[in-house]
Amino acid sequence: MGDKPHSIQSGNKTFEGEIGLLQSELEAIQRAAGTGFDVTDIPPFDIQISYVDNSSGVIISDTIKFAEFTENEKGMSQGDKFMEITLPFVALDVQYNI
Repeated sequence: MGDKPHSIQSGNKTFEGEIGLLQSELEAIQRAAGTGFDVTDIPPFDIQISYVDNSSGVIISDTIKFAEFTENEKGMSQGDKFMEITLPFVALDVQYNI
């Protein structure tokens, strides 16, 4: 309504990545979320990542905000003993060093 703009938006930043999981970990996530067999049906969620800074020994934690998986493709190669699944995701923001 009206003839004035409502907001200014910029879209130069994108937040996307991927997580590698074993099949059993993926199935545990799906069970916990109650979404059946498709991890792409899970509503947006935060991903907490913690790692040690090798130079100082301090634990650093980053948070990926409102992540959502975009694909759920399973597959194995001949000779594999475990199914490793890579799940791509998109997110709205990353909060560094919280």
